[in-house]
Amino acid sequence: MNSGAGVGNLLVLALPLALLAFLMLSQRKRGRAVQDFQAALTVGDEVVLTSGLYGTITTLGDVAATLEIAPGVQVRVDRRAIGLKQPGSDTTHDGAASPDSTPEVG
Repeated sequence: MNSGAGVGNLLVLALPLALLAFLMLSQRKRGRAVQDFQAALTVGDEVVLTSGLYGTITTLGDVAATLEIAPGVQVRVDRRAIGLKQPGSDTTHDGAASPDSTPEVG
């Protein structure tokens, strides 16, 4: 008759452990994805920093990257601050914009 209580106690201990294992595995998977993204960055990529700043990579080092955020304006940032590639960045890397880009007005 005590076997039912033993299974219940085992479940109470096993569920939090299973949750912790799941969280650790998903965090490791995310970390691997970030490392792969960082390794795939190249000069000329249009990126968005984690702070929301848009720019084009002009130089890329092991620790830092230089971004051109406006014509003639370059900033040096930590490579880890690059959050993602700019959505819709279909440039030919020679300065020609993609046909779907909107021209600036003003």
